[in-house]
Amino acid sequence: MKCLLLAAGFGTRLRPLTDHTPKCLVEVNGVPLLGRWLADLHEAGVEQFLVNTHYLAGQVRAYLEAHPLRDCIQIVHEEHLRGTGGTLLANSAYLLQGTTLVAHADNLCLCDWHSFFAAHAARPSGDIMTMMTFAAENPSECGIVETDQAGRPIRFHEKTASPPGNLANAAVYVFEPDVMRHALQMSPPLADISTQLIPAMLGRMHLWKNEQVLIDIGTPSRLSLAHQVAAAFEAGRQ
Repeated sequence: MKCLLLAAGFGTRLRPLTDHTPKCLVEVNGVPLLGRWLADLHEAGVEQFLVNTHYLAGQVRAYLEAHPLRDCIQIVHEEHLRGTGGTLLANSAYLLQGTTLVAHADNLCLCDWHSFFAAHAARPSGDIMTMMTFAAENPSECGIVETDQAGRPIRFHEKTASPPGNLANAAVYVFEPDVMRHALQMSPPLADISTQLIPAMLGRMHLWKNEQVLIDIGTPSRLSLAHQVAAAFEAGRQ
């Protein structure tokens, strides 16, 4: 298993903290978010990492080059932000090589990664990707997944005022190479994963619900919550 970690964002809502610290290196309970992703995924069997950079890229590069897993990590710098879809297109060769986890590395995600990967391996025939979902506290602020009675996704509602439910897209996916092959053929060219690629995958997508922790740390209050939740979660594992 290999992984693409999206880590190029500005984290503008976290200013002034992110004036000098890239969002992916913001610490949660004493550990930088990017470090959490690397450690947890490597423990679950991920052997290769591709990390994109842009904002305060020098700090991210220095962190990764000093990381114990540095020999497993490739860094791709974006002089100009490409958007999530543009990053996929720019690194299509990497995604075409085999099964790839694609995730936003600026969220706190605590879950049973072995179970997530096993769910993808056991997905229904014909499905070419698995999306992680979670129960959103504020559904109107998330991309909500509408499902049928069998639990299959039938519609997506991206940050709408009154979405039908609270099952949210966690922005964590396992892609088979066919996802990238489809993305390369899209017109207009793919710019955003959530609003363009994911709706195009209806009928070929499996869902897996994270029953533990998924928190967007995009605001000071959410970051404070993430500190508390991570501390309690990790205390419970000791």
